[in-house]
Amino acid sequence: MTGIKVENIVATAVIADEIVLEKVRKHLKGGEFSPARFPGLIYHTHRPKSAVLLFRSGKLVCTGTKTLDEVKKVITGIVKTLKKHNLDVIAKPEIHVQNIVASADLETKIDLVQIAMTFGIERIEYEPEQFPGLVYRGKEPKVVMLLFSSGKIVCTGGKNLSDIKLAVEKLKNDLSAAGFLR
Repeated sequence: MTGIKVENIVATAVIADEIVLEKVRKHLKGGEFSPARFPGLIYHTHRPKSAVLLFRSGKLVCTGTKTLDEVKKVITGIVKTLKKHNLDVIAKPEIHVQNIVASADLETKIDLVQIAMTFGIERIEYEPEQFPGLVYRGKEPKVVMLLFSSGKIVCTGGKNLSDIKLAVEKLKNDLSAAGFLR
């Protein structure tokens, strides 16, 4: 099996009690704020690449990064920029990872119909007319995995990389025990 590759991290932070988004837009070059369409300010960074949503409540959502260091760099950069322009923001906000999306490869083709019949409806959703992948719900950790007949896996719902690694190992063990992996 090839290694697990993080594709996206979604993290949140509170950077202030309240933010005047019209002011923030002036200082974050390229920030988009159209309250009639969306209640938050949308800001894209390029190094590292991410999309950030800022809300009047002072909450921020950062998505698109691939490492925790990138998440910290993006949020720290925004905070420094706003502080430089005398906006009242928390110097070192607490960052919370909400979701990690990762991919892996079993390096063998798998029979999704047989897997669905073997594991049953408690942990599996498989409707090939609707979606070509099988949805596999792990019990502990609570990570959802999409399995494709190519052997590729997409994992979502983990709050840290160890959750993702453990869920993939458990899936691999379950598939091996049932005779689906050589």
